[in-house]
Amino acid sequence: MREDYTPMWESLGMDLSAHDALLGVLEQGYRDIYLAQKNRPEGMGYFDFVMSEVHGLRIKELLDEKKQNRKIIGSYCVFVPEEIVLAGGATLIGLCSGADFAVEEVEKHLPRNTCSLIKSSFGFKLGKVCPYLECADMIVGENTCDGKKKAYEIFAGMVDNLYVMDLPQVKSTQGRALLKEEFERFKTAVEELTGNKITVEALKEGIKVVNAKRAALHRLAILRKADPAPISGLDALLANQVFFYDNPARFTESVNKICDELEVRIKENQGAFPSKTPRILISGCPMAVPNWKLPWIIETSGAVIVGEEACVGERGTRNLTDDSGQSLDELMEAFTDRYFKVDCAIFTPNQERSDHIVDMAQAYGANGVIHYGLQFCQPYIMESIPVENTLENLGIPCMRIETDYGMEDVGQLKTRVEAFIEQISD
Repeated sequence: MREDYTPMWESLGMDLSAHDALLGVLEQGYRDIYLAQKNRPEGMGYFDFVMSEVHGLRIKELLDEKKQNRKIIGSYCVFVPEEIVLAGGATLIGLCSGADFAVEEVEKHLPRNTCSLIKSSFGFKLGKVCPYLECADMIVGENTCDGKKKAYEIFAGMVDNLYVMDLPQVKSTQGRALLKEEFERFKTAVEELTGNKITVEALKEGIKVVNAKRAALHRLAILRKADPAPISGLDALLANQVFFYDNPARFTESVNKICDELEVRIKENQGAFPSKTPRILISGCPMAVPNWKLPWIIETSGAVIVGEEACVGERGTRNLTDDSGQSLDELMEAFTDRYFKVDCAIFTPNQERSDHIVDMAQAYGANGVIHYGLQFCQPYIMESIPVENTLENLGIPCMRIETDYGMEDVGQLKTRVEAFIEQISD
């Protein structure tokens, strides 16, 4: 970091020694995993800078917004509509949930056999090491899996600004009606928080901004279909992760600049990996910063990741919102249509997700699929076997992996991944 942000972190009530320890691990991990890569696009320098300032300059920007009476809303899920937040004159940010922290303290509140993502969100709060969480005026939880539903009941005793959004579990007429009702309720909550009435014009502008962000990532995804792959899966994942933190307009511009560079690379037959490198599609649980373990294992074992069927990936960004409506109700209907297409594993039945994985594997020329499940994440683990069966029945090799945020199983996982890559290389 270029500046000393200690006074800023101190003003947020953070544990400075614990936070320093976290940043030390994050910086070392980033050097070892990201900066050790070869043939990276020059445009990734921007994202390197973002990561170097992820708890520094970006937090300062958010606090400057707060001084101008702009509210900051933090969320843990792609079902929280950024369009509504922007229309209300607020800023949406993703909250920390990608690394183990304060585990012993967390397990005083949650069972040990809780998934790493939920335990991480508690650890960052109990450890006082997430400045995004500490600067948020509203924290939005969502009733996705059973673990989160019950965890938020406990989390509500740790923060005084938690808002919980209910979500349907079935793709039905009733389920869609519930989702629209929840979006209306959230719109009202944002209006009450900010003091700003959401208008048709403001909502259209919010849609425009978020559609542009998603369209930039769509462009990046299409370019990853090339062989040789013009960008590593790790770098593409980082762009998808920064999607949740960065200023929207700046993010969109930076991703499009990378895409301009990748188009030149493709024309010149340049890649991050050699041509004919085995191509992997990752499917399953979301990977929040700094959860880079499995992609790092894959791309240091002789393969390249060409797509992510995940909330931090194509599942979360693939559909745009129709902005043609001329009334608030028409636009809210469009929101509901867009978000109801997200095929999270909480839904039952959920054949759309298996179909989407097949479509992605074929579109990106994947030689195989690795289904990633966090231990104790029942929805994705339960779906992993039907997904594997669907893929293998179509002749698409699939390997299921269950792991957590710890590094103890890296050797074992690398052995399994190397064997799978050798299998799909034959």
